[in-house]
Amino acid sequence: MPRQPRLEVVGLPHHIVQRGVDRQAVFFDHQCYLEYLHLLSAYAGHLEVSVHGWCLMTNHVHLLLTPSVPGTLSRLMQNLNRLYVQRINVRFERTGHLWAGRFKASVVGSERYLLSCMRYIELNPVRAGMVVHPQGYPWSSWHANVGKRQSRLVTPHPEYVALGATDMERQENYRAWVLQDEQKDMTTQLRNATQQNAAFGSPRFAHQIEQMLGRDVTIRPRGRPKKEP
Repeated sequence: MPRQPRLEVVGLPHHIVQRGVDRQAVFFDHQCYLEYLHLLSAYAGHLEVSVHGWCLMTNHVHLLLTPSVPGTLSRLMQNLNRLYVQRINVRFERTGHLWAGRFKASVVGSERYLLSCMRYIELNPVRAGMVVHPQGYPWSSWHANVGKRQSRLVTPHPEYVALGATDMERQENYRAWVLQDEQKDMTTQLRNATQQNAAFGSPRFAHQIEQMLGRDVTIRPRGRPKKEP
């Protein structure tokens, strides 16, 4: 059965997850993280893709991206992954693959869904037990979104901008939002949507995307379907 085309909707944010082969490390030192971010910034700018959030974990990456031109999400990830691997292989005198096949993606709805996705991305190091606070992890967009670090990579999403009338107000409100307890049902819904190439949003949002693309984007129940009696 052929694979469905990559879910991509111009003008809407997408949660992207790319893992290493067999969940092995893809970043080996400080310079690797910087190299990846440099390439991400270059390709995102060239392809007119906005970056709203990101987190580089040891063996995978999370990105929140909005394309403005059809087909650019796949082009960005293909070019970014290929060139990053080439540079890492040359630098460490290694050969072979680094990334585990195609990236996973979900299109993200507005309001609490968008902000929940940003929180999920930036709390990854906390959830993994690497740090006790997102401030302690250097490789995420947390620092830019709470005003601790200037960034040419991050483009604020309108939902983030709506958090306050000034930069300081937005940053403080966003900080408070991220540090709230995560809703487990939202986290599970986002993970399933990303894994299944589905929509992360309200039922109305999923219906709108289905009408637009002519394909099912709802999250399917986990496990095998039950047999009819």
